[in-house]
Amino acid sequence: MAGNFYRVQCPDCENEQVVFEKASATVACAVCGTTLARPTGGKADLEGEVVETVEAR
Repeated sequence: MAGNFYRVQCPDCENEQVVFEKASATVACAVCGTTLARPTGGKADLEGEVVETVEAR
C-alpha cells in the first residue's frame, strides 16, 4: 500500500497530528475533536494545514 503520512495542524487549537493521506475513516483532533481529514474513497480531504510530509513511499 503506497501513500504518504502528513503532519497536519488543527485549525482550531493548532495541535499537530500525523494523518495518512488515504485515510478510510474520519480523523479527529486528539485535543479538541475538530475533523482533520474526511475519507473520499481515494485521497482524504485534509481540513487542516499540512505542515510537513512525515514519510513518503
